[in-house]
Amino acid sequence: MSSEGEKRQIGPFQLEKKLGVGGMGIVYLGTYLKNGAKVAVKVLAPDLSGDPQVAARFDREMEILKKLKDPNIVRYYGGSATRTQRYYAMELVTGGSLDRILRKVGKLPWETVVEYGIQTAKALEHAHREGVIHRDLKPGNLLLTDKGVLKLSDFGIARDTQATALTAAGKTVGTMAYMAPEQITGRKPVTARTDLYALGCVLFELLTGRTPFASETQPEMLFKHIDEMPPKVREFNPDCPVWLEELIDHLLQKEPEDRPFDALDVQVKLEKVKQKVTEAEQKRFTQEGQSALTAKDNTVAKLIAKEQAKKKKKKQQRQQVPIWERTWFLGGILALIIGACVWAFWPASEQSLYETVRPLMASDDSSDWYDAETDLKLMLARFPNGEHADEAEQWLAQVEMDRAERRADNNAEWDFEPDSEAERLYVEAREYERYGDRMLAREKYLAMQRLLADDEESRPYLNLARRQVQRIDDSLGSDTDRFAFIRAKLDEADQLYRDGNSRGANHHWEDIIKLYGELNEFELLVAQARTRLADPRTALESEME
Repeated sequence: MSSEGEKRQIGPFQLEKKLGVGGMGIVYLGTYLKNGAKVAVKVLAPDLSGDPQVAARFDREMEILKKLKDPNIVRYYGGSATRTQRYYAMELVTGGSLDRILRKVGKLPWETVVEYGIQTAKALEHAHREGVIHRDLKPGNLLLTDKGVLKLSDFGIARDTQATALTAAGKTVGTMAYMAPEQITGRKPVTARTDLYALGCVLFELLTGRTPFASETQPEMLFKHIDEMPPKVREFNPDCPVWLEELIDHLLQKEPEDRPFDALDVQVKLEKVKQKVTEAEQKRFTQEGQSALTAKDNTVAKLIAKEQAKKKKKKQQRQQVPIWERTWFLGGILALIIGACVWAFWPASEQSLYETVRPLMASDDSSDWYDAETDLKLMLARFPNGEHADEAEQWLAQVEMDRAERRADNNAEWDFEPDSEAERLYVEAREYERYGDRMLAREKYLAMQRLLADDEESRPYLNLARRQVQRIDDSLGSDTDRFAFIRAKLDEADQLYRDGNSRGANHHWEDIIKLYGELNEFELLVAQARTRLADPRTALESEME
C-alpha cells in the first residue's frame, strides 16, 4: 500500500491498515466485500513472489491451515495463488497476542496460565493428529479473542509430515528462545514432542516474565538449550503451584522421549494441577477451622468477662442499634456462610458424580472422556460396590483403551519403539488386520491375551485385543483360506505392475515379505514375492511362459 490512507483490493477483499509483518508476508485488516465481514489477510511480500521456494512454503501454509479446523486454531477462510500474487484470508482475532500482554503486565497468574496452557495443548493435539508440527510456538503466535479464547496462529514454518519436506535436512528453523534441542542440532527428528518443549518455554515465560534461557548472543542461547538445565519456575514466581512447576520441568526435558507422551497428556496434567490445588485448599480450610475451634480457654474466658461487663450498657442501647448490626443477625449470617462452605466442599455422592460423567462419556469426542477420568476414578475409589460401579469401570477402561491406542498410533507414526511388550504385540496383530488378513490378526490378538493375561499393566492393550477379536468375529461368517488370501494379494500386485503402477505393486510384495517372511507355511509365496521385488519383469515373464 502506497500510503496509510490509500486502500486497495485483492481478490474479494479490500485491504485496510497493516496489522503486522512476518518473515514471508504482510498481514492486513481486510473487509470481505460481499458481506462486509472483517478478516485478516496475509499477502506474500511482492519482492518474494518470484522465489519458488518461498512461494511453495506460502502455498503449504495455506494447505495446512485449510485442514486444521479447531476452536483454538485461527480459522482459514480461503486464498489464491497465481504466478504474481499469493494471499489468504483468516479469522480476525482482536484481543492481542500473549507477548503483547506480557509486555504490559510482566507475568500472569498461574490460574490464567493453566487455562491458556490447556487451550494451547488442545490446539497442538488437533494439529499433531493431522500430522502438523508447528515448530514456532511462542507467545507472539498465541492470540486472544475478545472473549478470552486462545488461538494458535502462524503456521509459516510448520512441518506437515504427510507432505513433501521443504526444509533442507539439518537446517534450523524457529525462534531460538523456544527451540528444543533436537530442533537445534538435527540429531533427532522433529516430532510432536518438539512442540511440547516449546510449550514448556511458553508456560515458563507466562509465569515468570522471562524465557527459561537468556543470553546476550544467539549461539550461547542455543548451547543453553542443548546442555544447561533450566531454572525452576518458583525461583521467579513463588505463587506457582509445585505441580505446575513439575509439569514444566517435564516439558523442558532435553530428550524428546522424556517429555510428556503427547498434547493430550499435557491437558490432563494441567487439569490435575487445578484439582490438586483445590484439594490442598480444602485440606487447609479444614485444618484452619479445627484450629479456630480449639483456641485457648483463657482467651474465651476473657472475652466472656468483657462481654458481661458491657451487658447493661448494650441492653440500654439495643433498641437503638439497626438490625443488621445486632449480634444475633451477624451470627446467623456467619452460620449461613459456614454452611455454604461445608456444602461446597462436601464430598459428591455417587449419583452426582455419575450425572457429571455420563454426558461426557456419551460424547463422540474422546477429549470429553478424559475430562471425566478423574471423576470416574473418584467414583470407583469411594463407591467400589456402588450402583454405577460396573458402568464406571467400563468407561474407565474405554478411556485407558483410547489412550493406549493413541500412544501406539503416535509411536508407529513417528517410528518410536513401542513403550511395552503389550504395545508391540498389539501393533503387530493390527498390521495383519490392516493388510486384510483378519484371521491371522485374530490369532495374534488371542495369543496376546494368553501371553499377557496376568499382567495388570497390559490391561488397556488386552482390552483392545478383545475388542478387535469381537469386531473380527462380527464381520467374518467363517474361516478364510490364508494361502488363497496371500495368493490373491500376489495376483493383485502382478496386475498393478502390468498396469504401470510399479510403486503399488512393490508395496504389496514388501508387505507379504514383512508379514509372512517368518511363517514356514507360506515360504513358497514369500519366495515369489521376493523374486518379483528383485526383478518383476523377468519373474512375471517366466511365469507366463
